[in-house]
Amino acid sequence: MTSEFSITRTVEFAETDMAGIMHFANFFRWMESCETALYRSLGLPLISFVPGEIVGWPRVNVSCTYRSPLRFNDAVEVRLFVKKLGTRSVTYVFQFRKDGVLAAQGEVTAVCVGASEKGGMVSQPIPDAIRTKLQEAPESAWA
Repeated sequence: MTSEFSITRTVEFAETDMAGIMHFANFFRWMESCETALYRSLGLPLISFVPGEIVGWPRVNVSCTYRSPLRFNDAVEVRLFVKKLGTRSVTYVFQFRKDGVLAAQGEVTAVCVGASEKGGMVSQPIPDAIRTKLQEAPESAWA
């Protein structure tokens, strides 16, 4: 079971503002990249369009606190921690570390959804195939 996961990324020029600092919106893109890599590493689909199967994970709450800037060409470790694994939702904490120093910390809560009979989204319990591969990280790991 997985409670932590990480990837390493390099800040690209296109991800920076005119001062060469990573634009705030890209932290959210990197959070999703890390989540996608986690699911890929577990052999799980992040989204599916197969009738009767999970459709996706829309976000219901996101936040990020910035402590120090990340700049063009910085190598950054993005760490994901499973903060809470609910019946129908999961909350992740993400840490952005440059040279081991915390530059930012974000949080994402996503709800597990399937397709309704009318083609919309309806929340559903997290499938066992996913639930059995995830576990909550101890608060001491990310707090």
